[in-house]
Amino acid sequence: MKKFTKFIWLGMALALLAAIVMPLAAQDTAADPGAGNGGVVIQTNIGDDPSTYNPLLGSDSSSSAVYGLMYPTLIAVNSLTLVSEPNLPFGMATGWEYDETGTLVTITLRQDMFWSDGTPITANDYLWSANAVRSGLTSSPRTNAFYQLDNGTVVGGPIHEITVVDDYTLQIRLGNVVTDEAGEVVLDENGKPQLTPNCDAINDVSFAGIVPAHIFEAAFGTDYAAMDADPYFFPRSESGEPATFGPFTDPFVEFGVQVSLLADQDFPDTQLGYVAPSEWIFQNVENTTVQYERFLAGDFTYISVSPNNQNDFRTHEGFQTLEYPENGYTYLAFNLADPNNPQPGVDADGNYIDQGMHPIFGDVNVRIALAHALDVLAMIGTRPEGDSPATGILEGNGYPSTTHNADFTPIDPGLSPREYNPELAMQMLEEAGWTDSDGNGVRECHGCLYATTVDAAYEGTDMAFELITNSSNLVRAAAGETIRLQLAEVGVQVNYQAIEFSTLITEFRAQQFDAVVLGWTGLYIPFTPGSEILNIFGSGGDTPGGGFNGMSYQNQEMEALLRQADSLPAAEDGSYPACDRAARDEMYNEALRMLYNNPPYVWLFSNNIMLAAQGTVENWDPVPFSPRENIDAWVVTIEN
Repeated sequence: MKKFTKFIWLGMALALLAAIVMPLAAQDTAADPGAGNGGVVIQTNIGDDPSTYNPLLGSDSSSSAVYGLMYPTLIAVNSLTLVSEPNLPFGMATGWEYDETGTLVTITLRQDMFWSDGTPITANDYLWSANAVRSGLTSSPRTNAFYQLDNGTVVGGPIHEITVVDDYTLQIRLGNVVTDEAGEVVLDENGKPQLTPNCDAINDVSFAGIVPAHIFEAAFGTDYAAMDADPYFFPRSESGEPATFGPFTDPFVEFGVQVSLLADQDFPDTQLGYVAPSEWIFQNVENTTVQYERFLAGDFTYISVSPNNQNDFRTHEGFQTLEYPENGYTYLAFNLADPNNPQPGVDADGNYIDQGMHPIFGDVNVRIALAHALDVLAMIGTRPEGDSPATGILEGNGYPSTTHNADFTPIDPGLSPREYNPELAMQMLEEAGWTDSDGNGVRECHGCLYATTVDAAYEGTDMAFELITNSSNLVRAAAGETIRLQLAEVGVQVNYQAIEFSTLITEFRAQQFDAVVLGWTGLYIPFTPGSEILNIFGSGGDTPGGGFNGMSYQNQEMEALLRQADSLPAAEDGSYPACDRAARDEMYNEALRMLYNNPPYVWLFSNNIMLAAQGTVENWDPVPFSPRENIDAWVVTIEN
């Protein structure tokens, strides 16, 4: 599963590994306490309760932290090679092979995997899970894996058909559709869309965790929408046994307090031959400050130390730590569409739907101007040195972001973060028709794009918008307040509010917001930029109530280029083969430049990640981007 994957930026790997205070990987032998004798692992949950236990529906980090310990995936990603490989923990696949067209893949499955109630895990479990997502009847954000949903909506993903050959064999027809000069889909002799190979489509077949069909089908049948009404449904056999696959199972929730899971000693993919901890607890804490103080007091097994606490933490001894750049970023997202009339990105035939225009953010020049008005380097700040204290929100523990990419990926679009230049920002706003004619410090629309092209009555309206983020994340909350203050300096009124995370996500999905501060984690691994960018910024992900493109961003040229790169044929002159990495990377670079020049975000910063565990925790051996890599082997002892 994606959270169990990791990527090491080779250019700084040695420096990062040197930051490990107590490198457990260097131990000669691992602690071997016996099954369930490894104590209780207590992890912190900063924010709201998990919204669901269902991996088909979840999109928030709190939920994924729970169901990520209970369900398998079709194809897992190797922790060292960073590519999809067979015969890995949590993965069902033992191998796969394409036919001569490159559009039909046959996947063979492990036969040693069983749900914890003893039922074999088979191809039918994958099919039921896929059918639920493909139905379009749920709030699942993972519909982009499919070309067309059962309700007829074309979302443009690479998966077209799934066939169960037998219990341990799947055939999946996948690829990109061929279109004619008029943009119409070309059909084959069977009346199905003609396909070309998709170079990275094998990574899309693991779009979500897989649930036990024998339990879910009995509970919901084909009424997939009913899952949304029962988000905490947990699969149990008729005798009451849990039916999961992972090191922990049987969640018990105390809303507002914690979720606890018990060790599953029937889980076969363990590192010691058994699950060492007896229990895993996901305990709610108010914010990162409380989390940090209680960790120092010994209340939690491990945490990710927030950037504003990292400098202080470096002065403490007796803990185990690992530092590395975040695989993700914090961003300011704009709603580009009419917030009073949310529309899906495409219709049932895959045609783009007019999204209307946001009165402020519908103008790309305004969005770029606001990027120049934000001092991201000041937000990141500096670490303390000598008598000089730390500065900024992150106190120097972060890195500026440029676009949807990271320095450790193989592609480089040759871009730099937009410079902080408030004079340029004000000039651009004036050229875009936003001026402060009455001198009250807030600009008004005088010939702005919305008034001249949509509604003339908007003329004279103040340049004011609502900005929201989640109150439990102190870094985001501070970023929101900083954005409010910095934009006020250029005459933009920001009505800022930090709210509960669940409310924030609901408003974002409903697409009735103005702007939000949010963040992505777990990006780029495995590295599939085409599908990654399309999932977040593609029109297929623009679905009010679900999907990741809550900004209603449309960039047809960028989407077309990404789809071309994802199924690149061999060059006619023979200069490169099909799916050539270098040729594709340059196409991805160009797509990122398109995204940068027509941005739905202001990319802000990536945090410096600092994982920390109590010094008494044995077998704690994380790797960058995978803090729970070997959680089933951890041994937690309590000092008296």
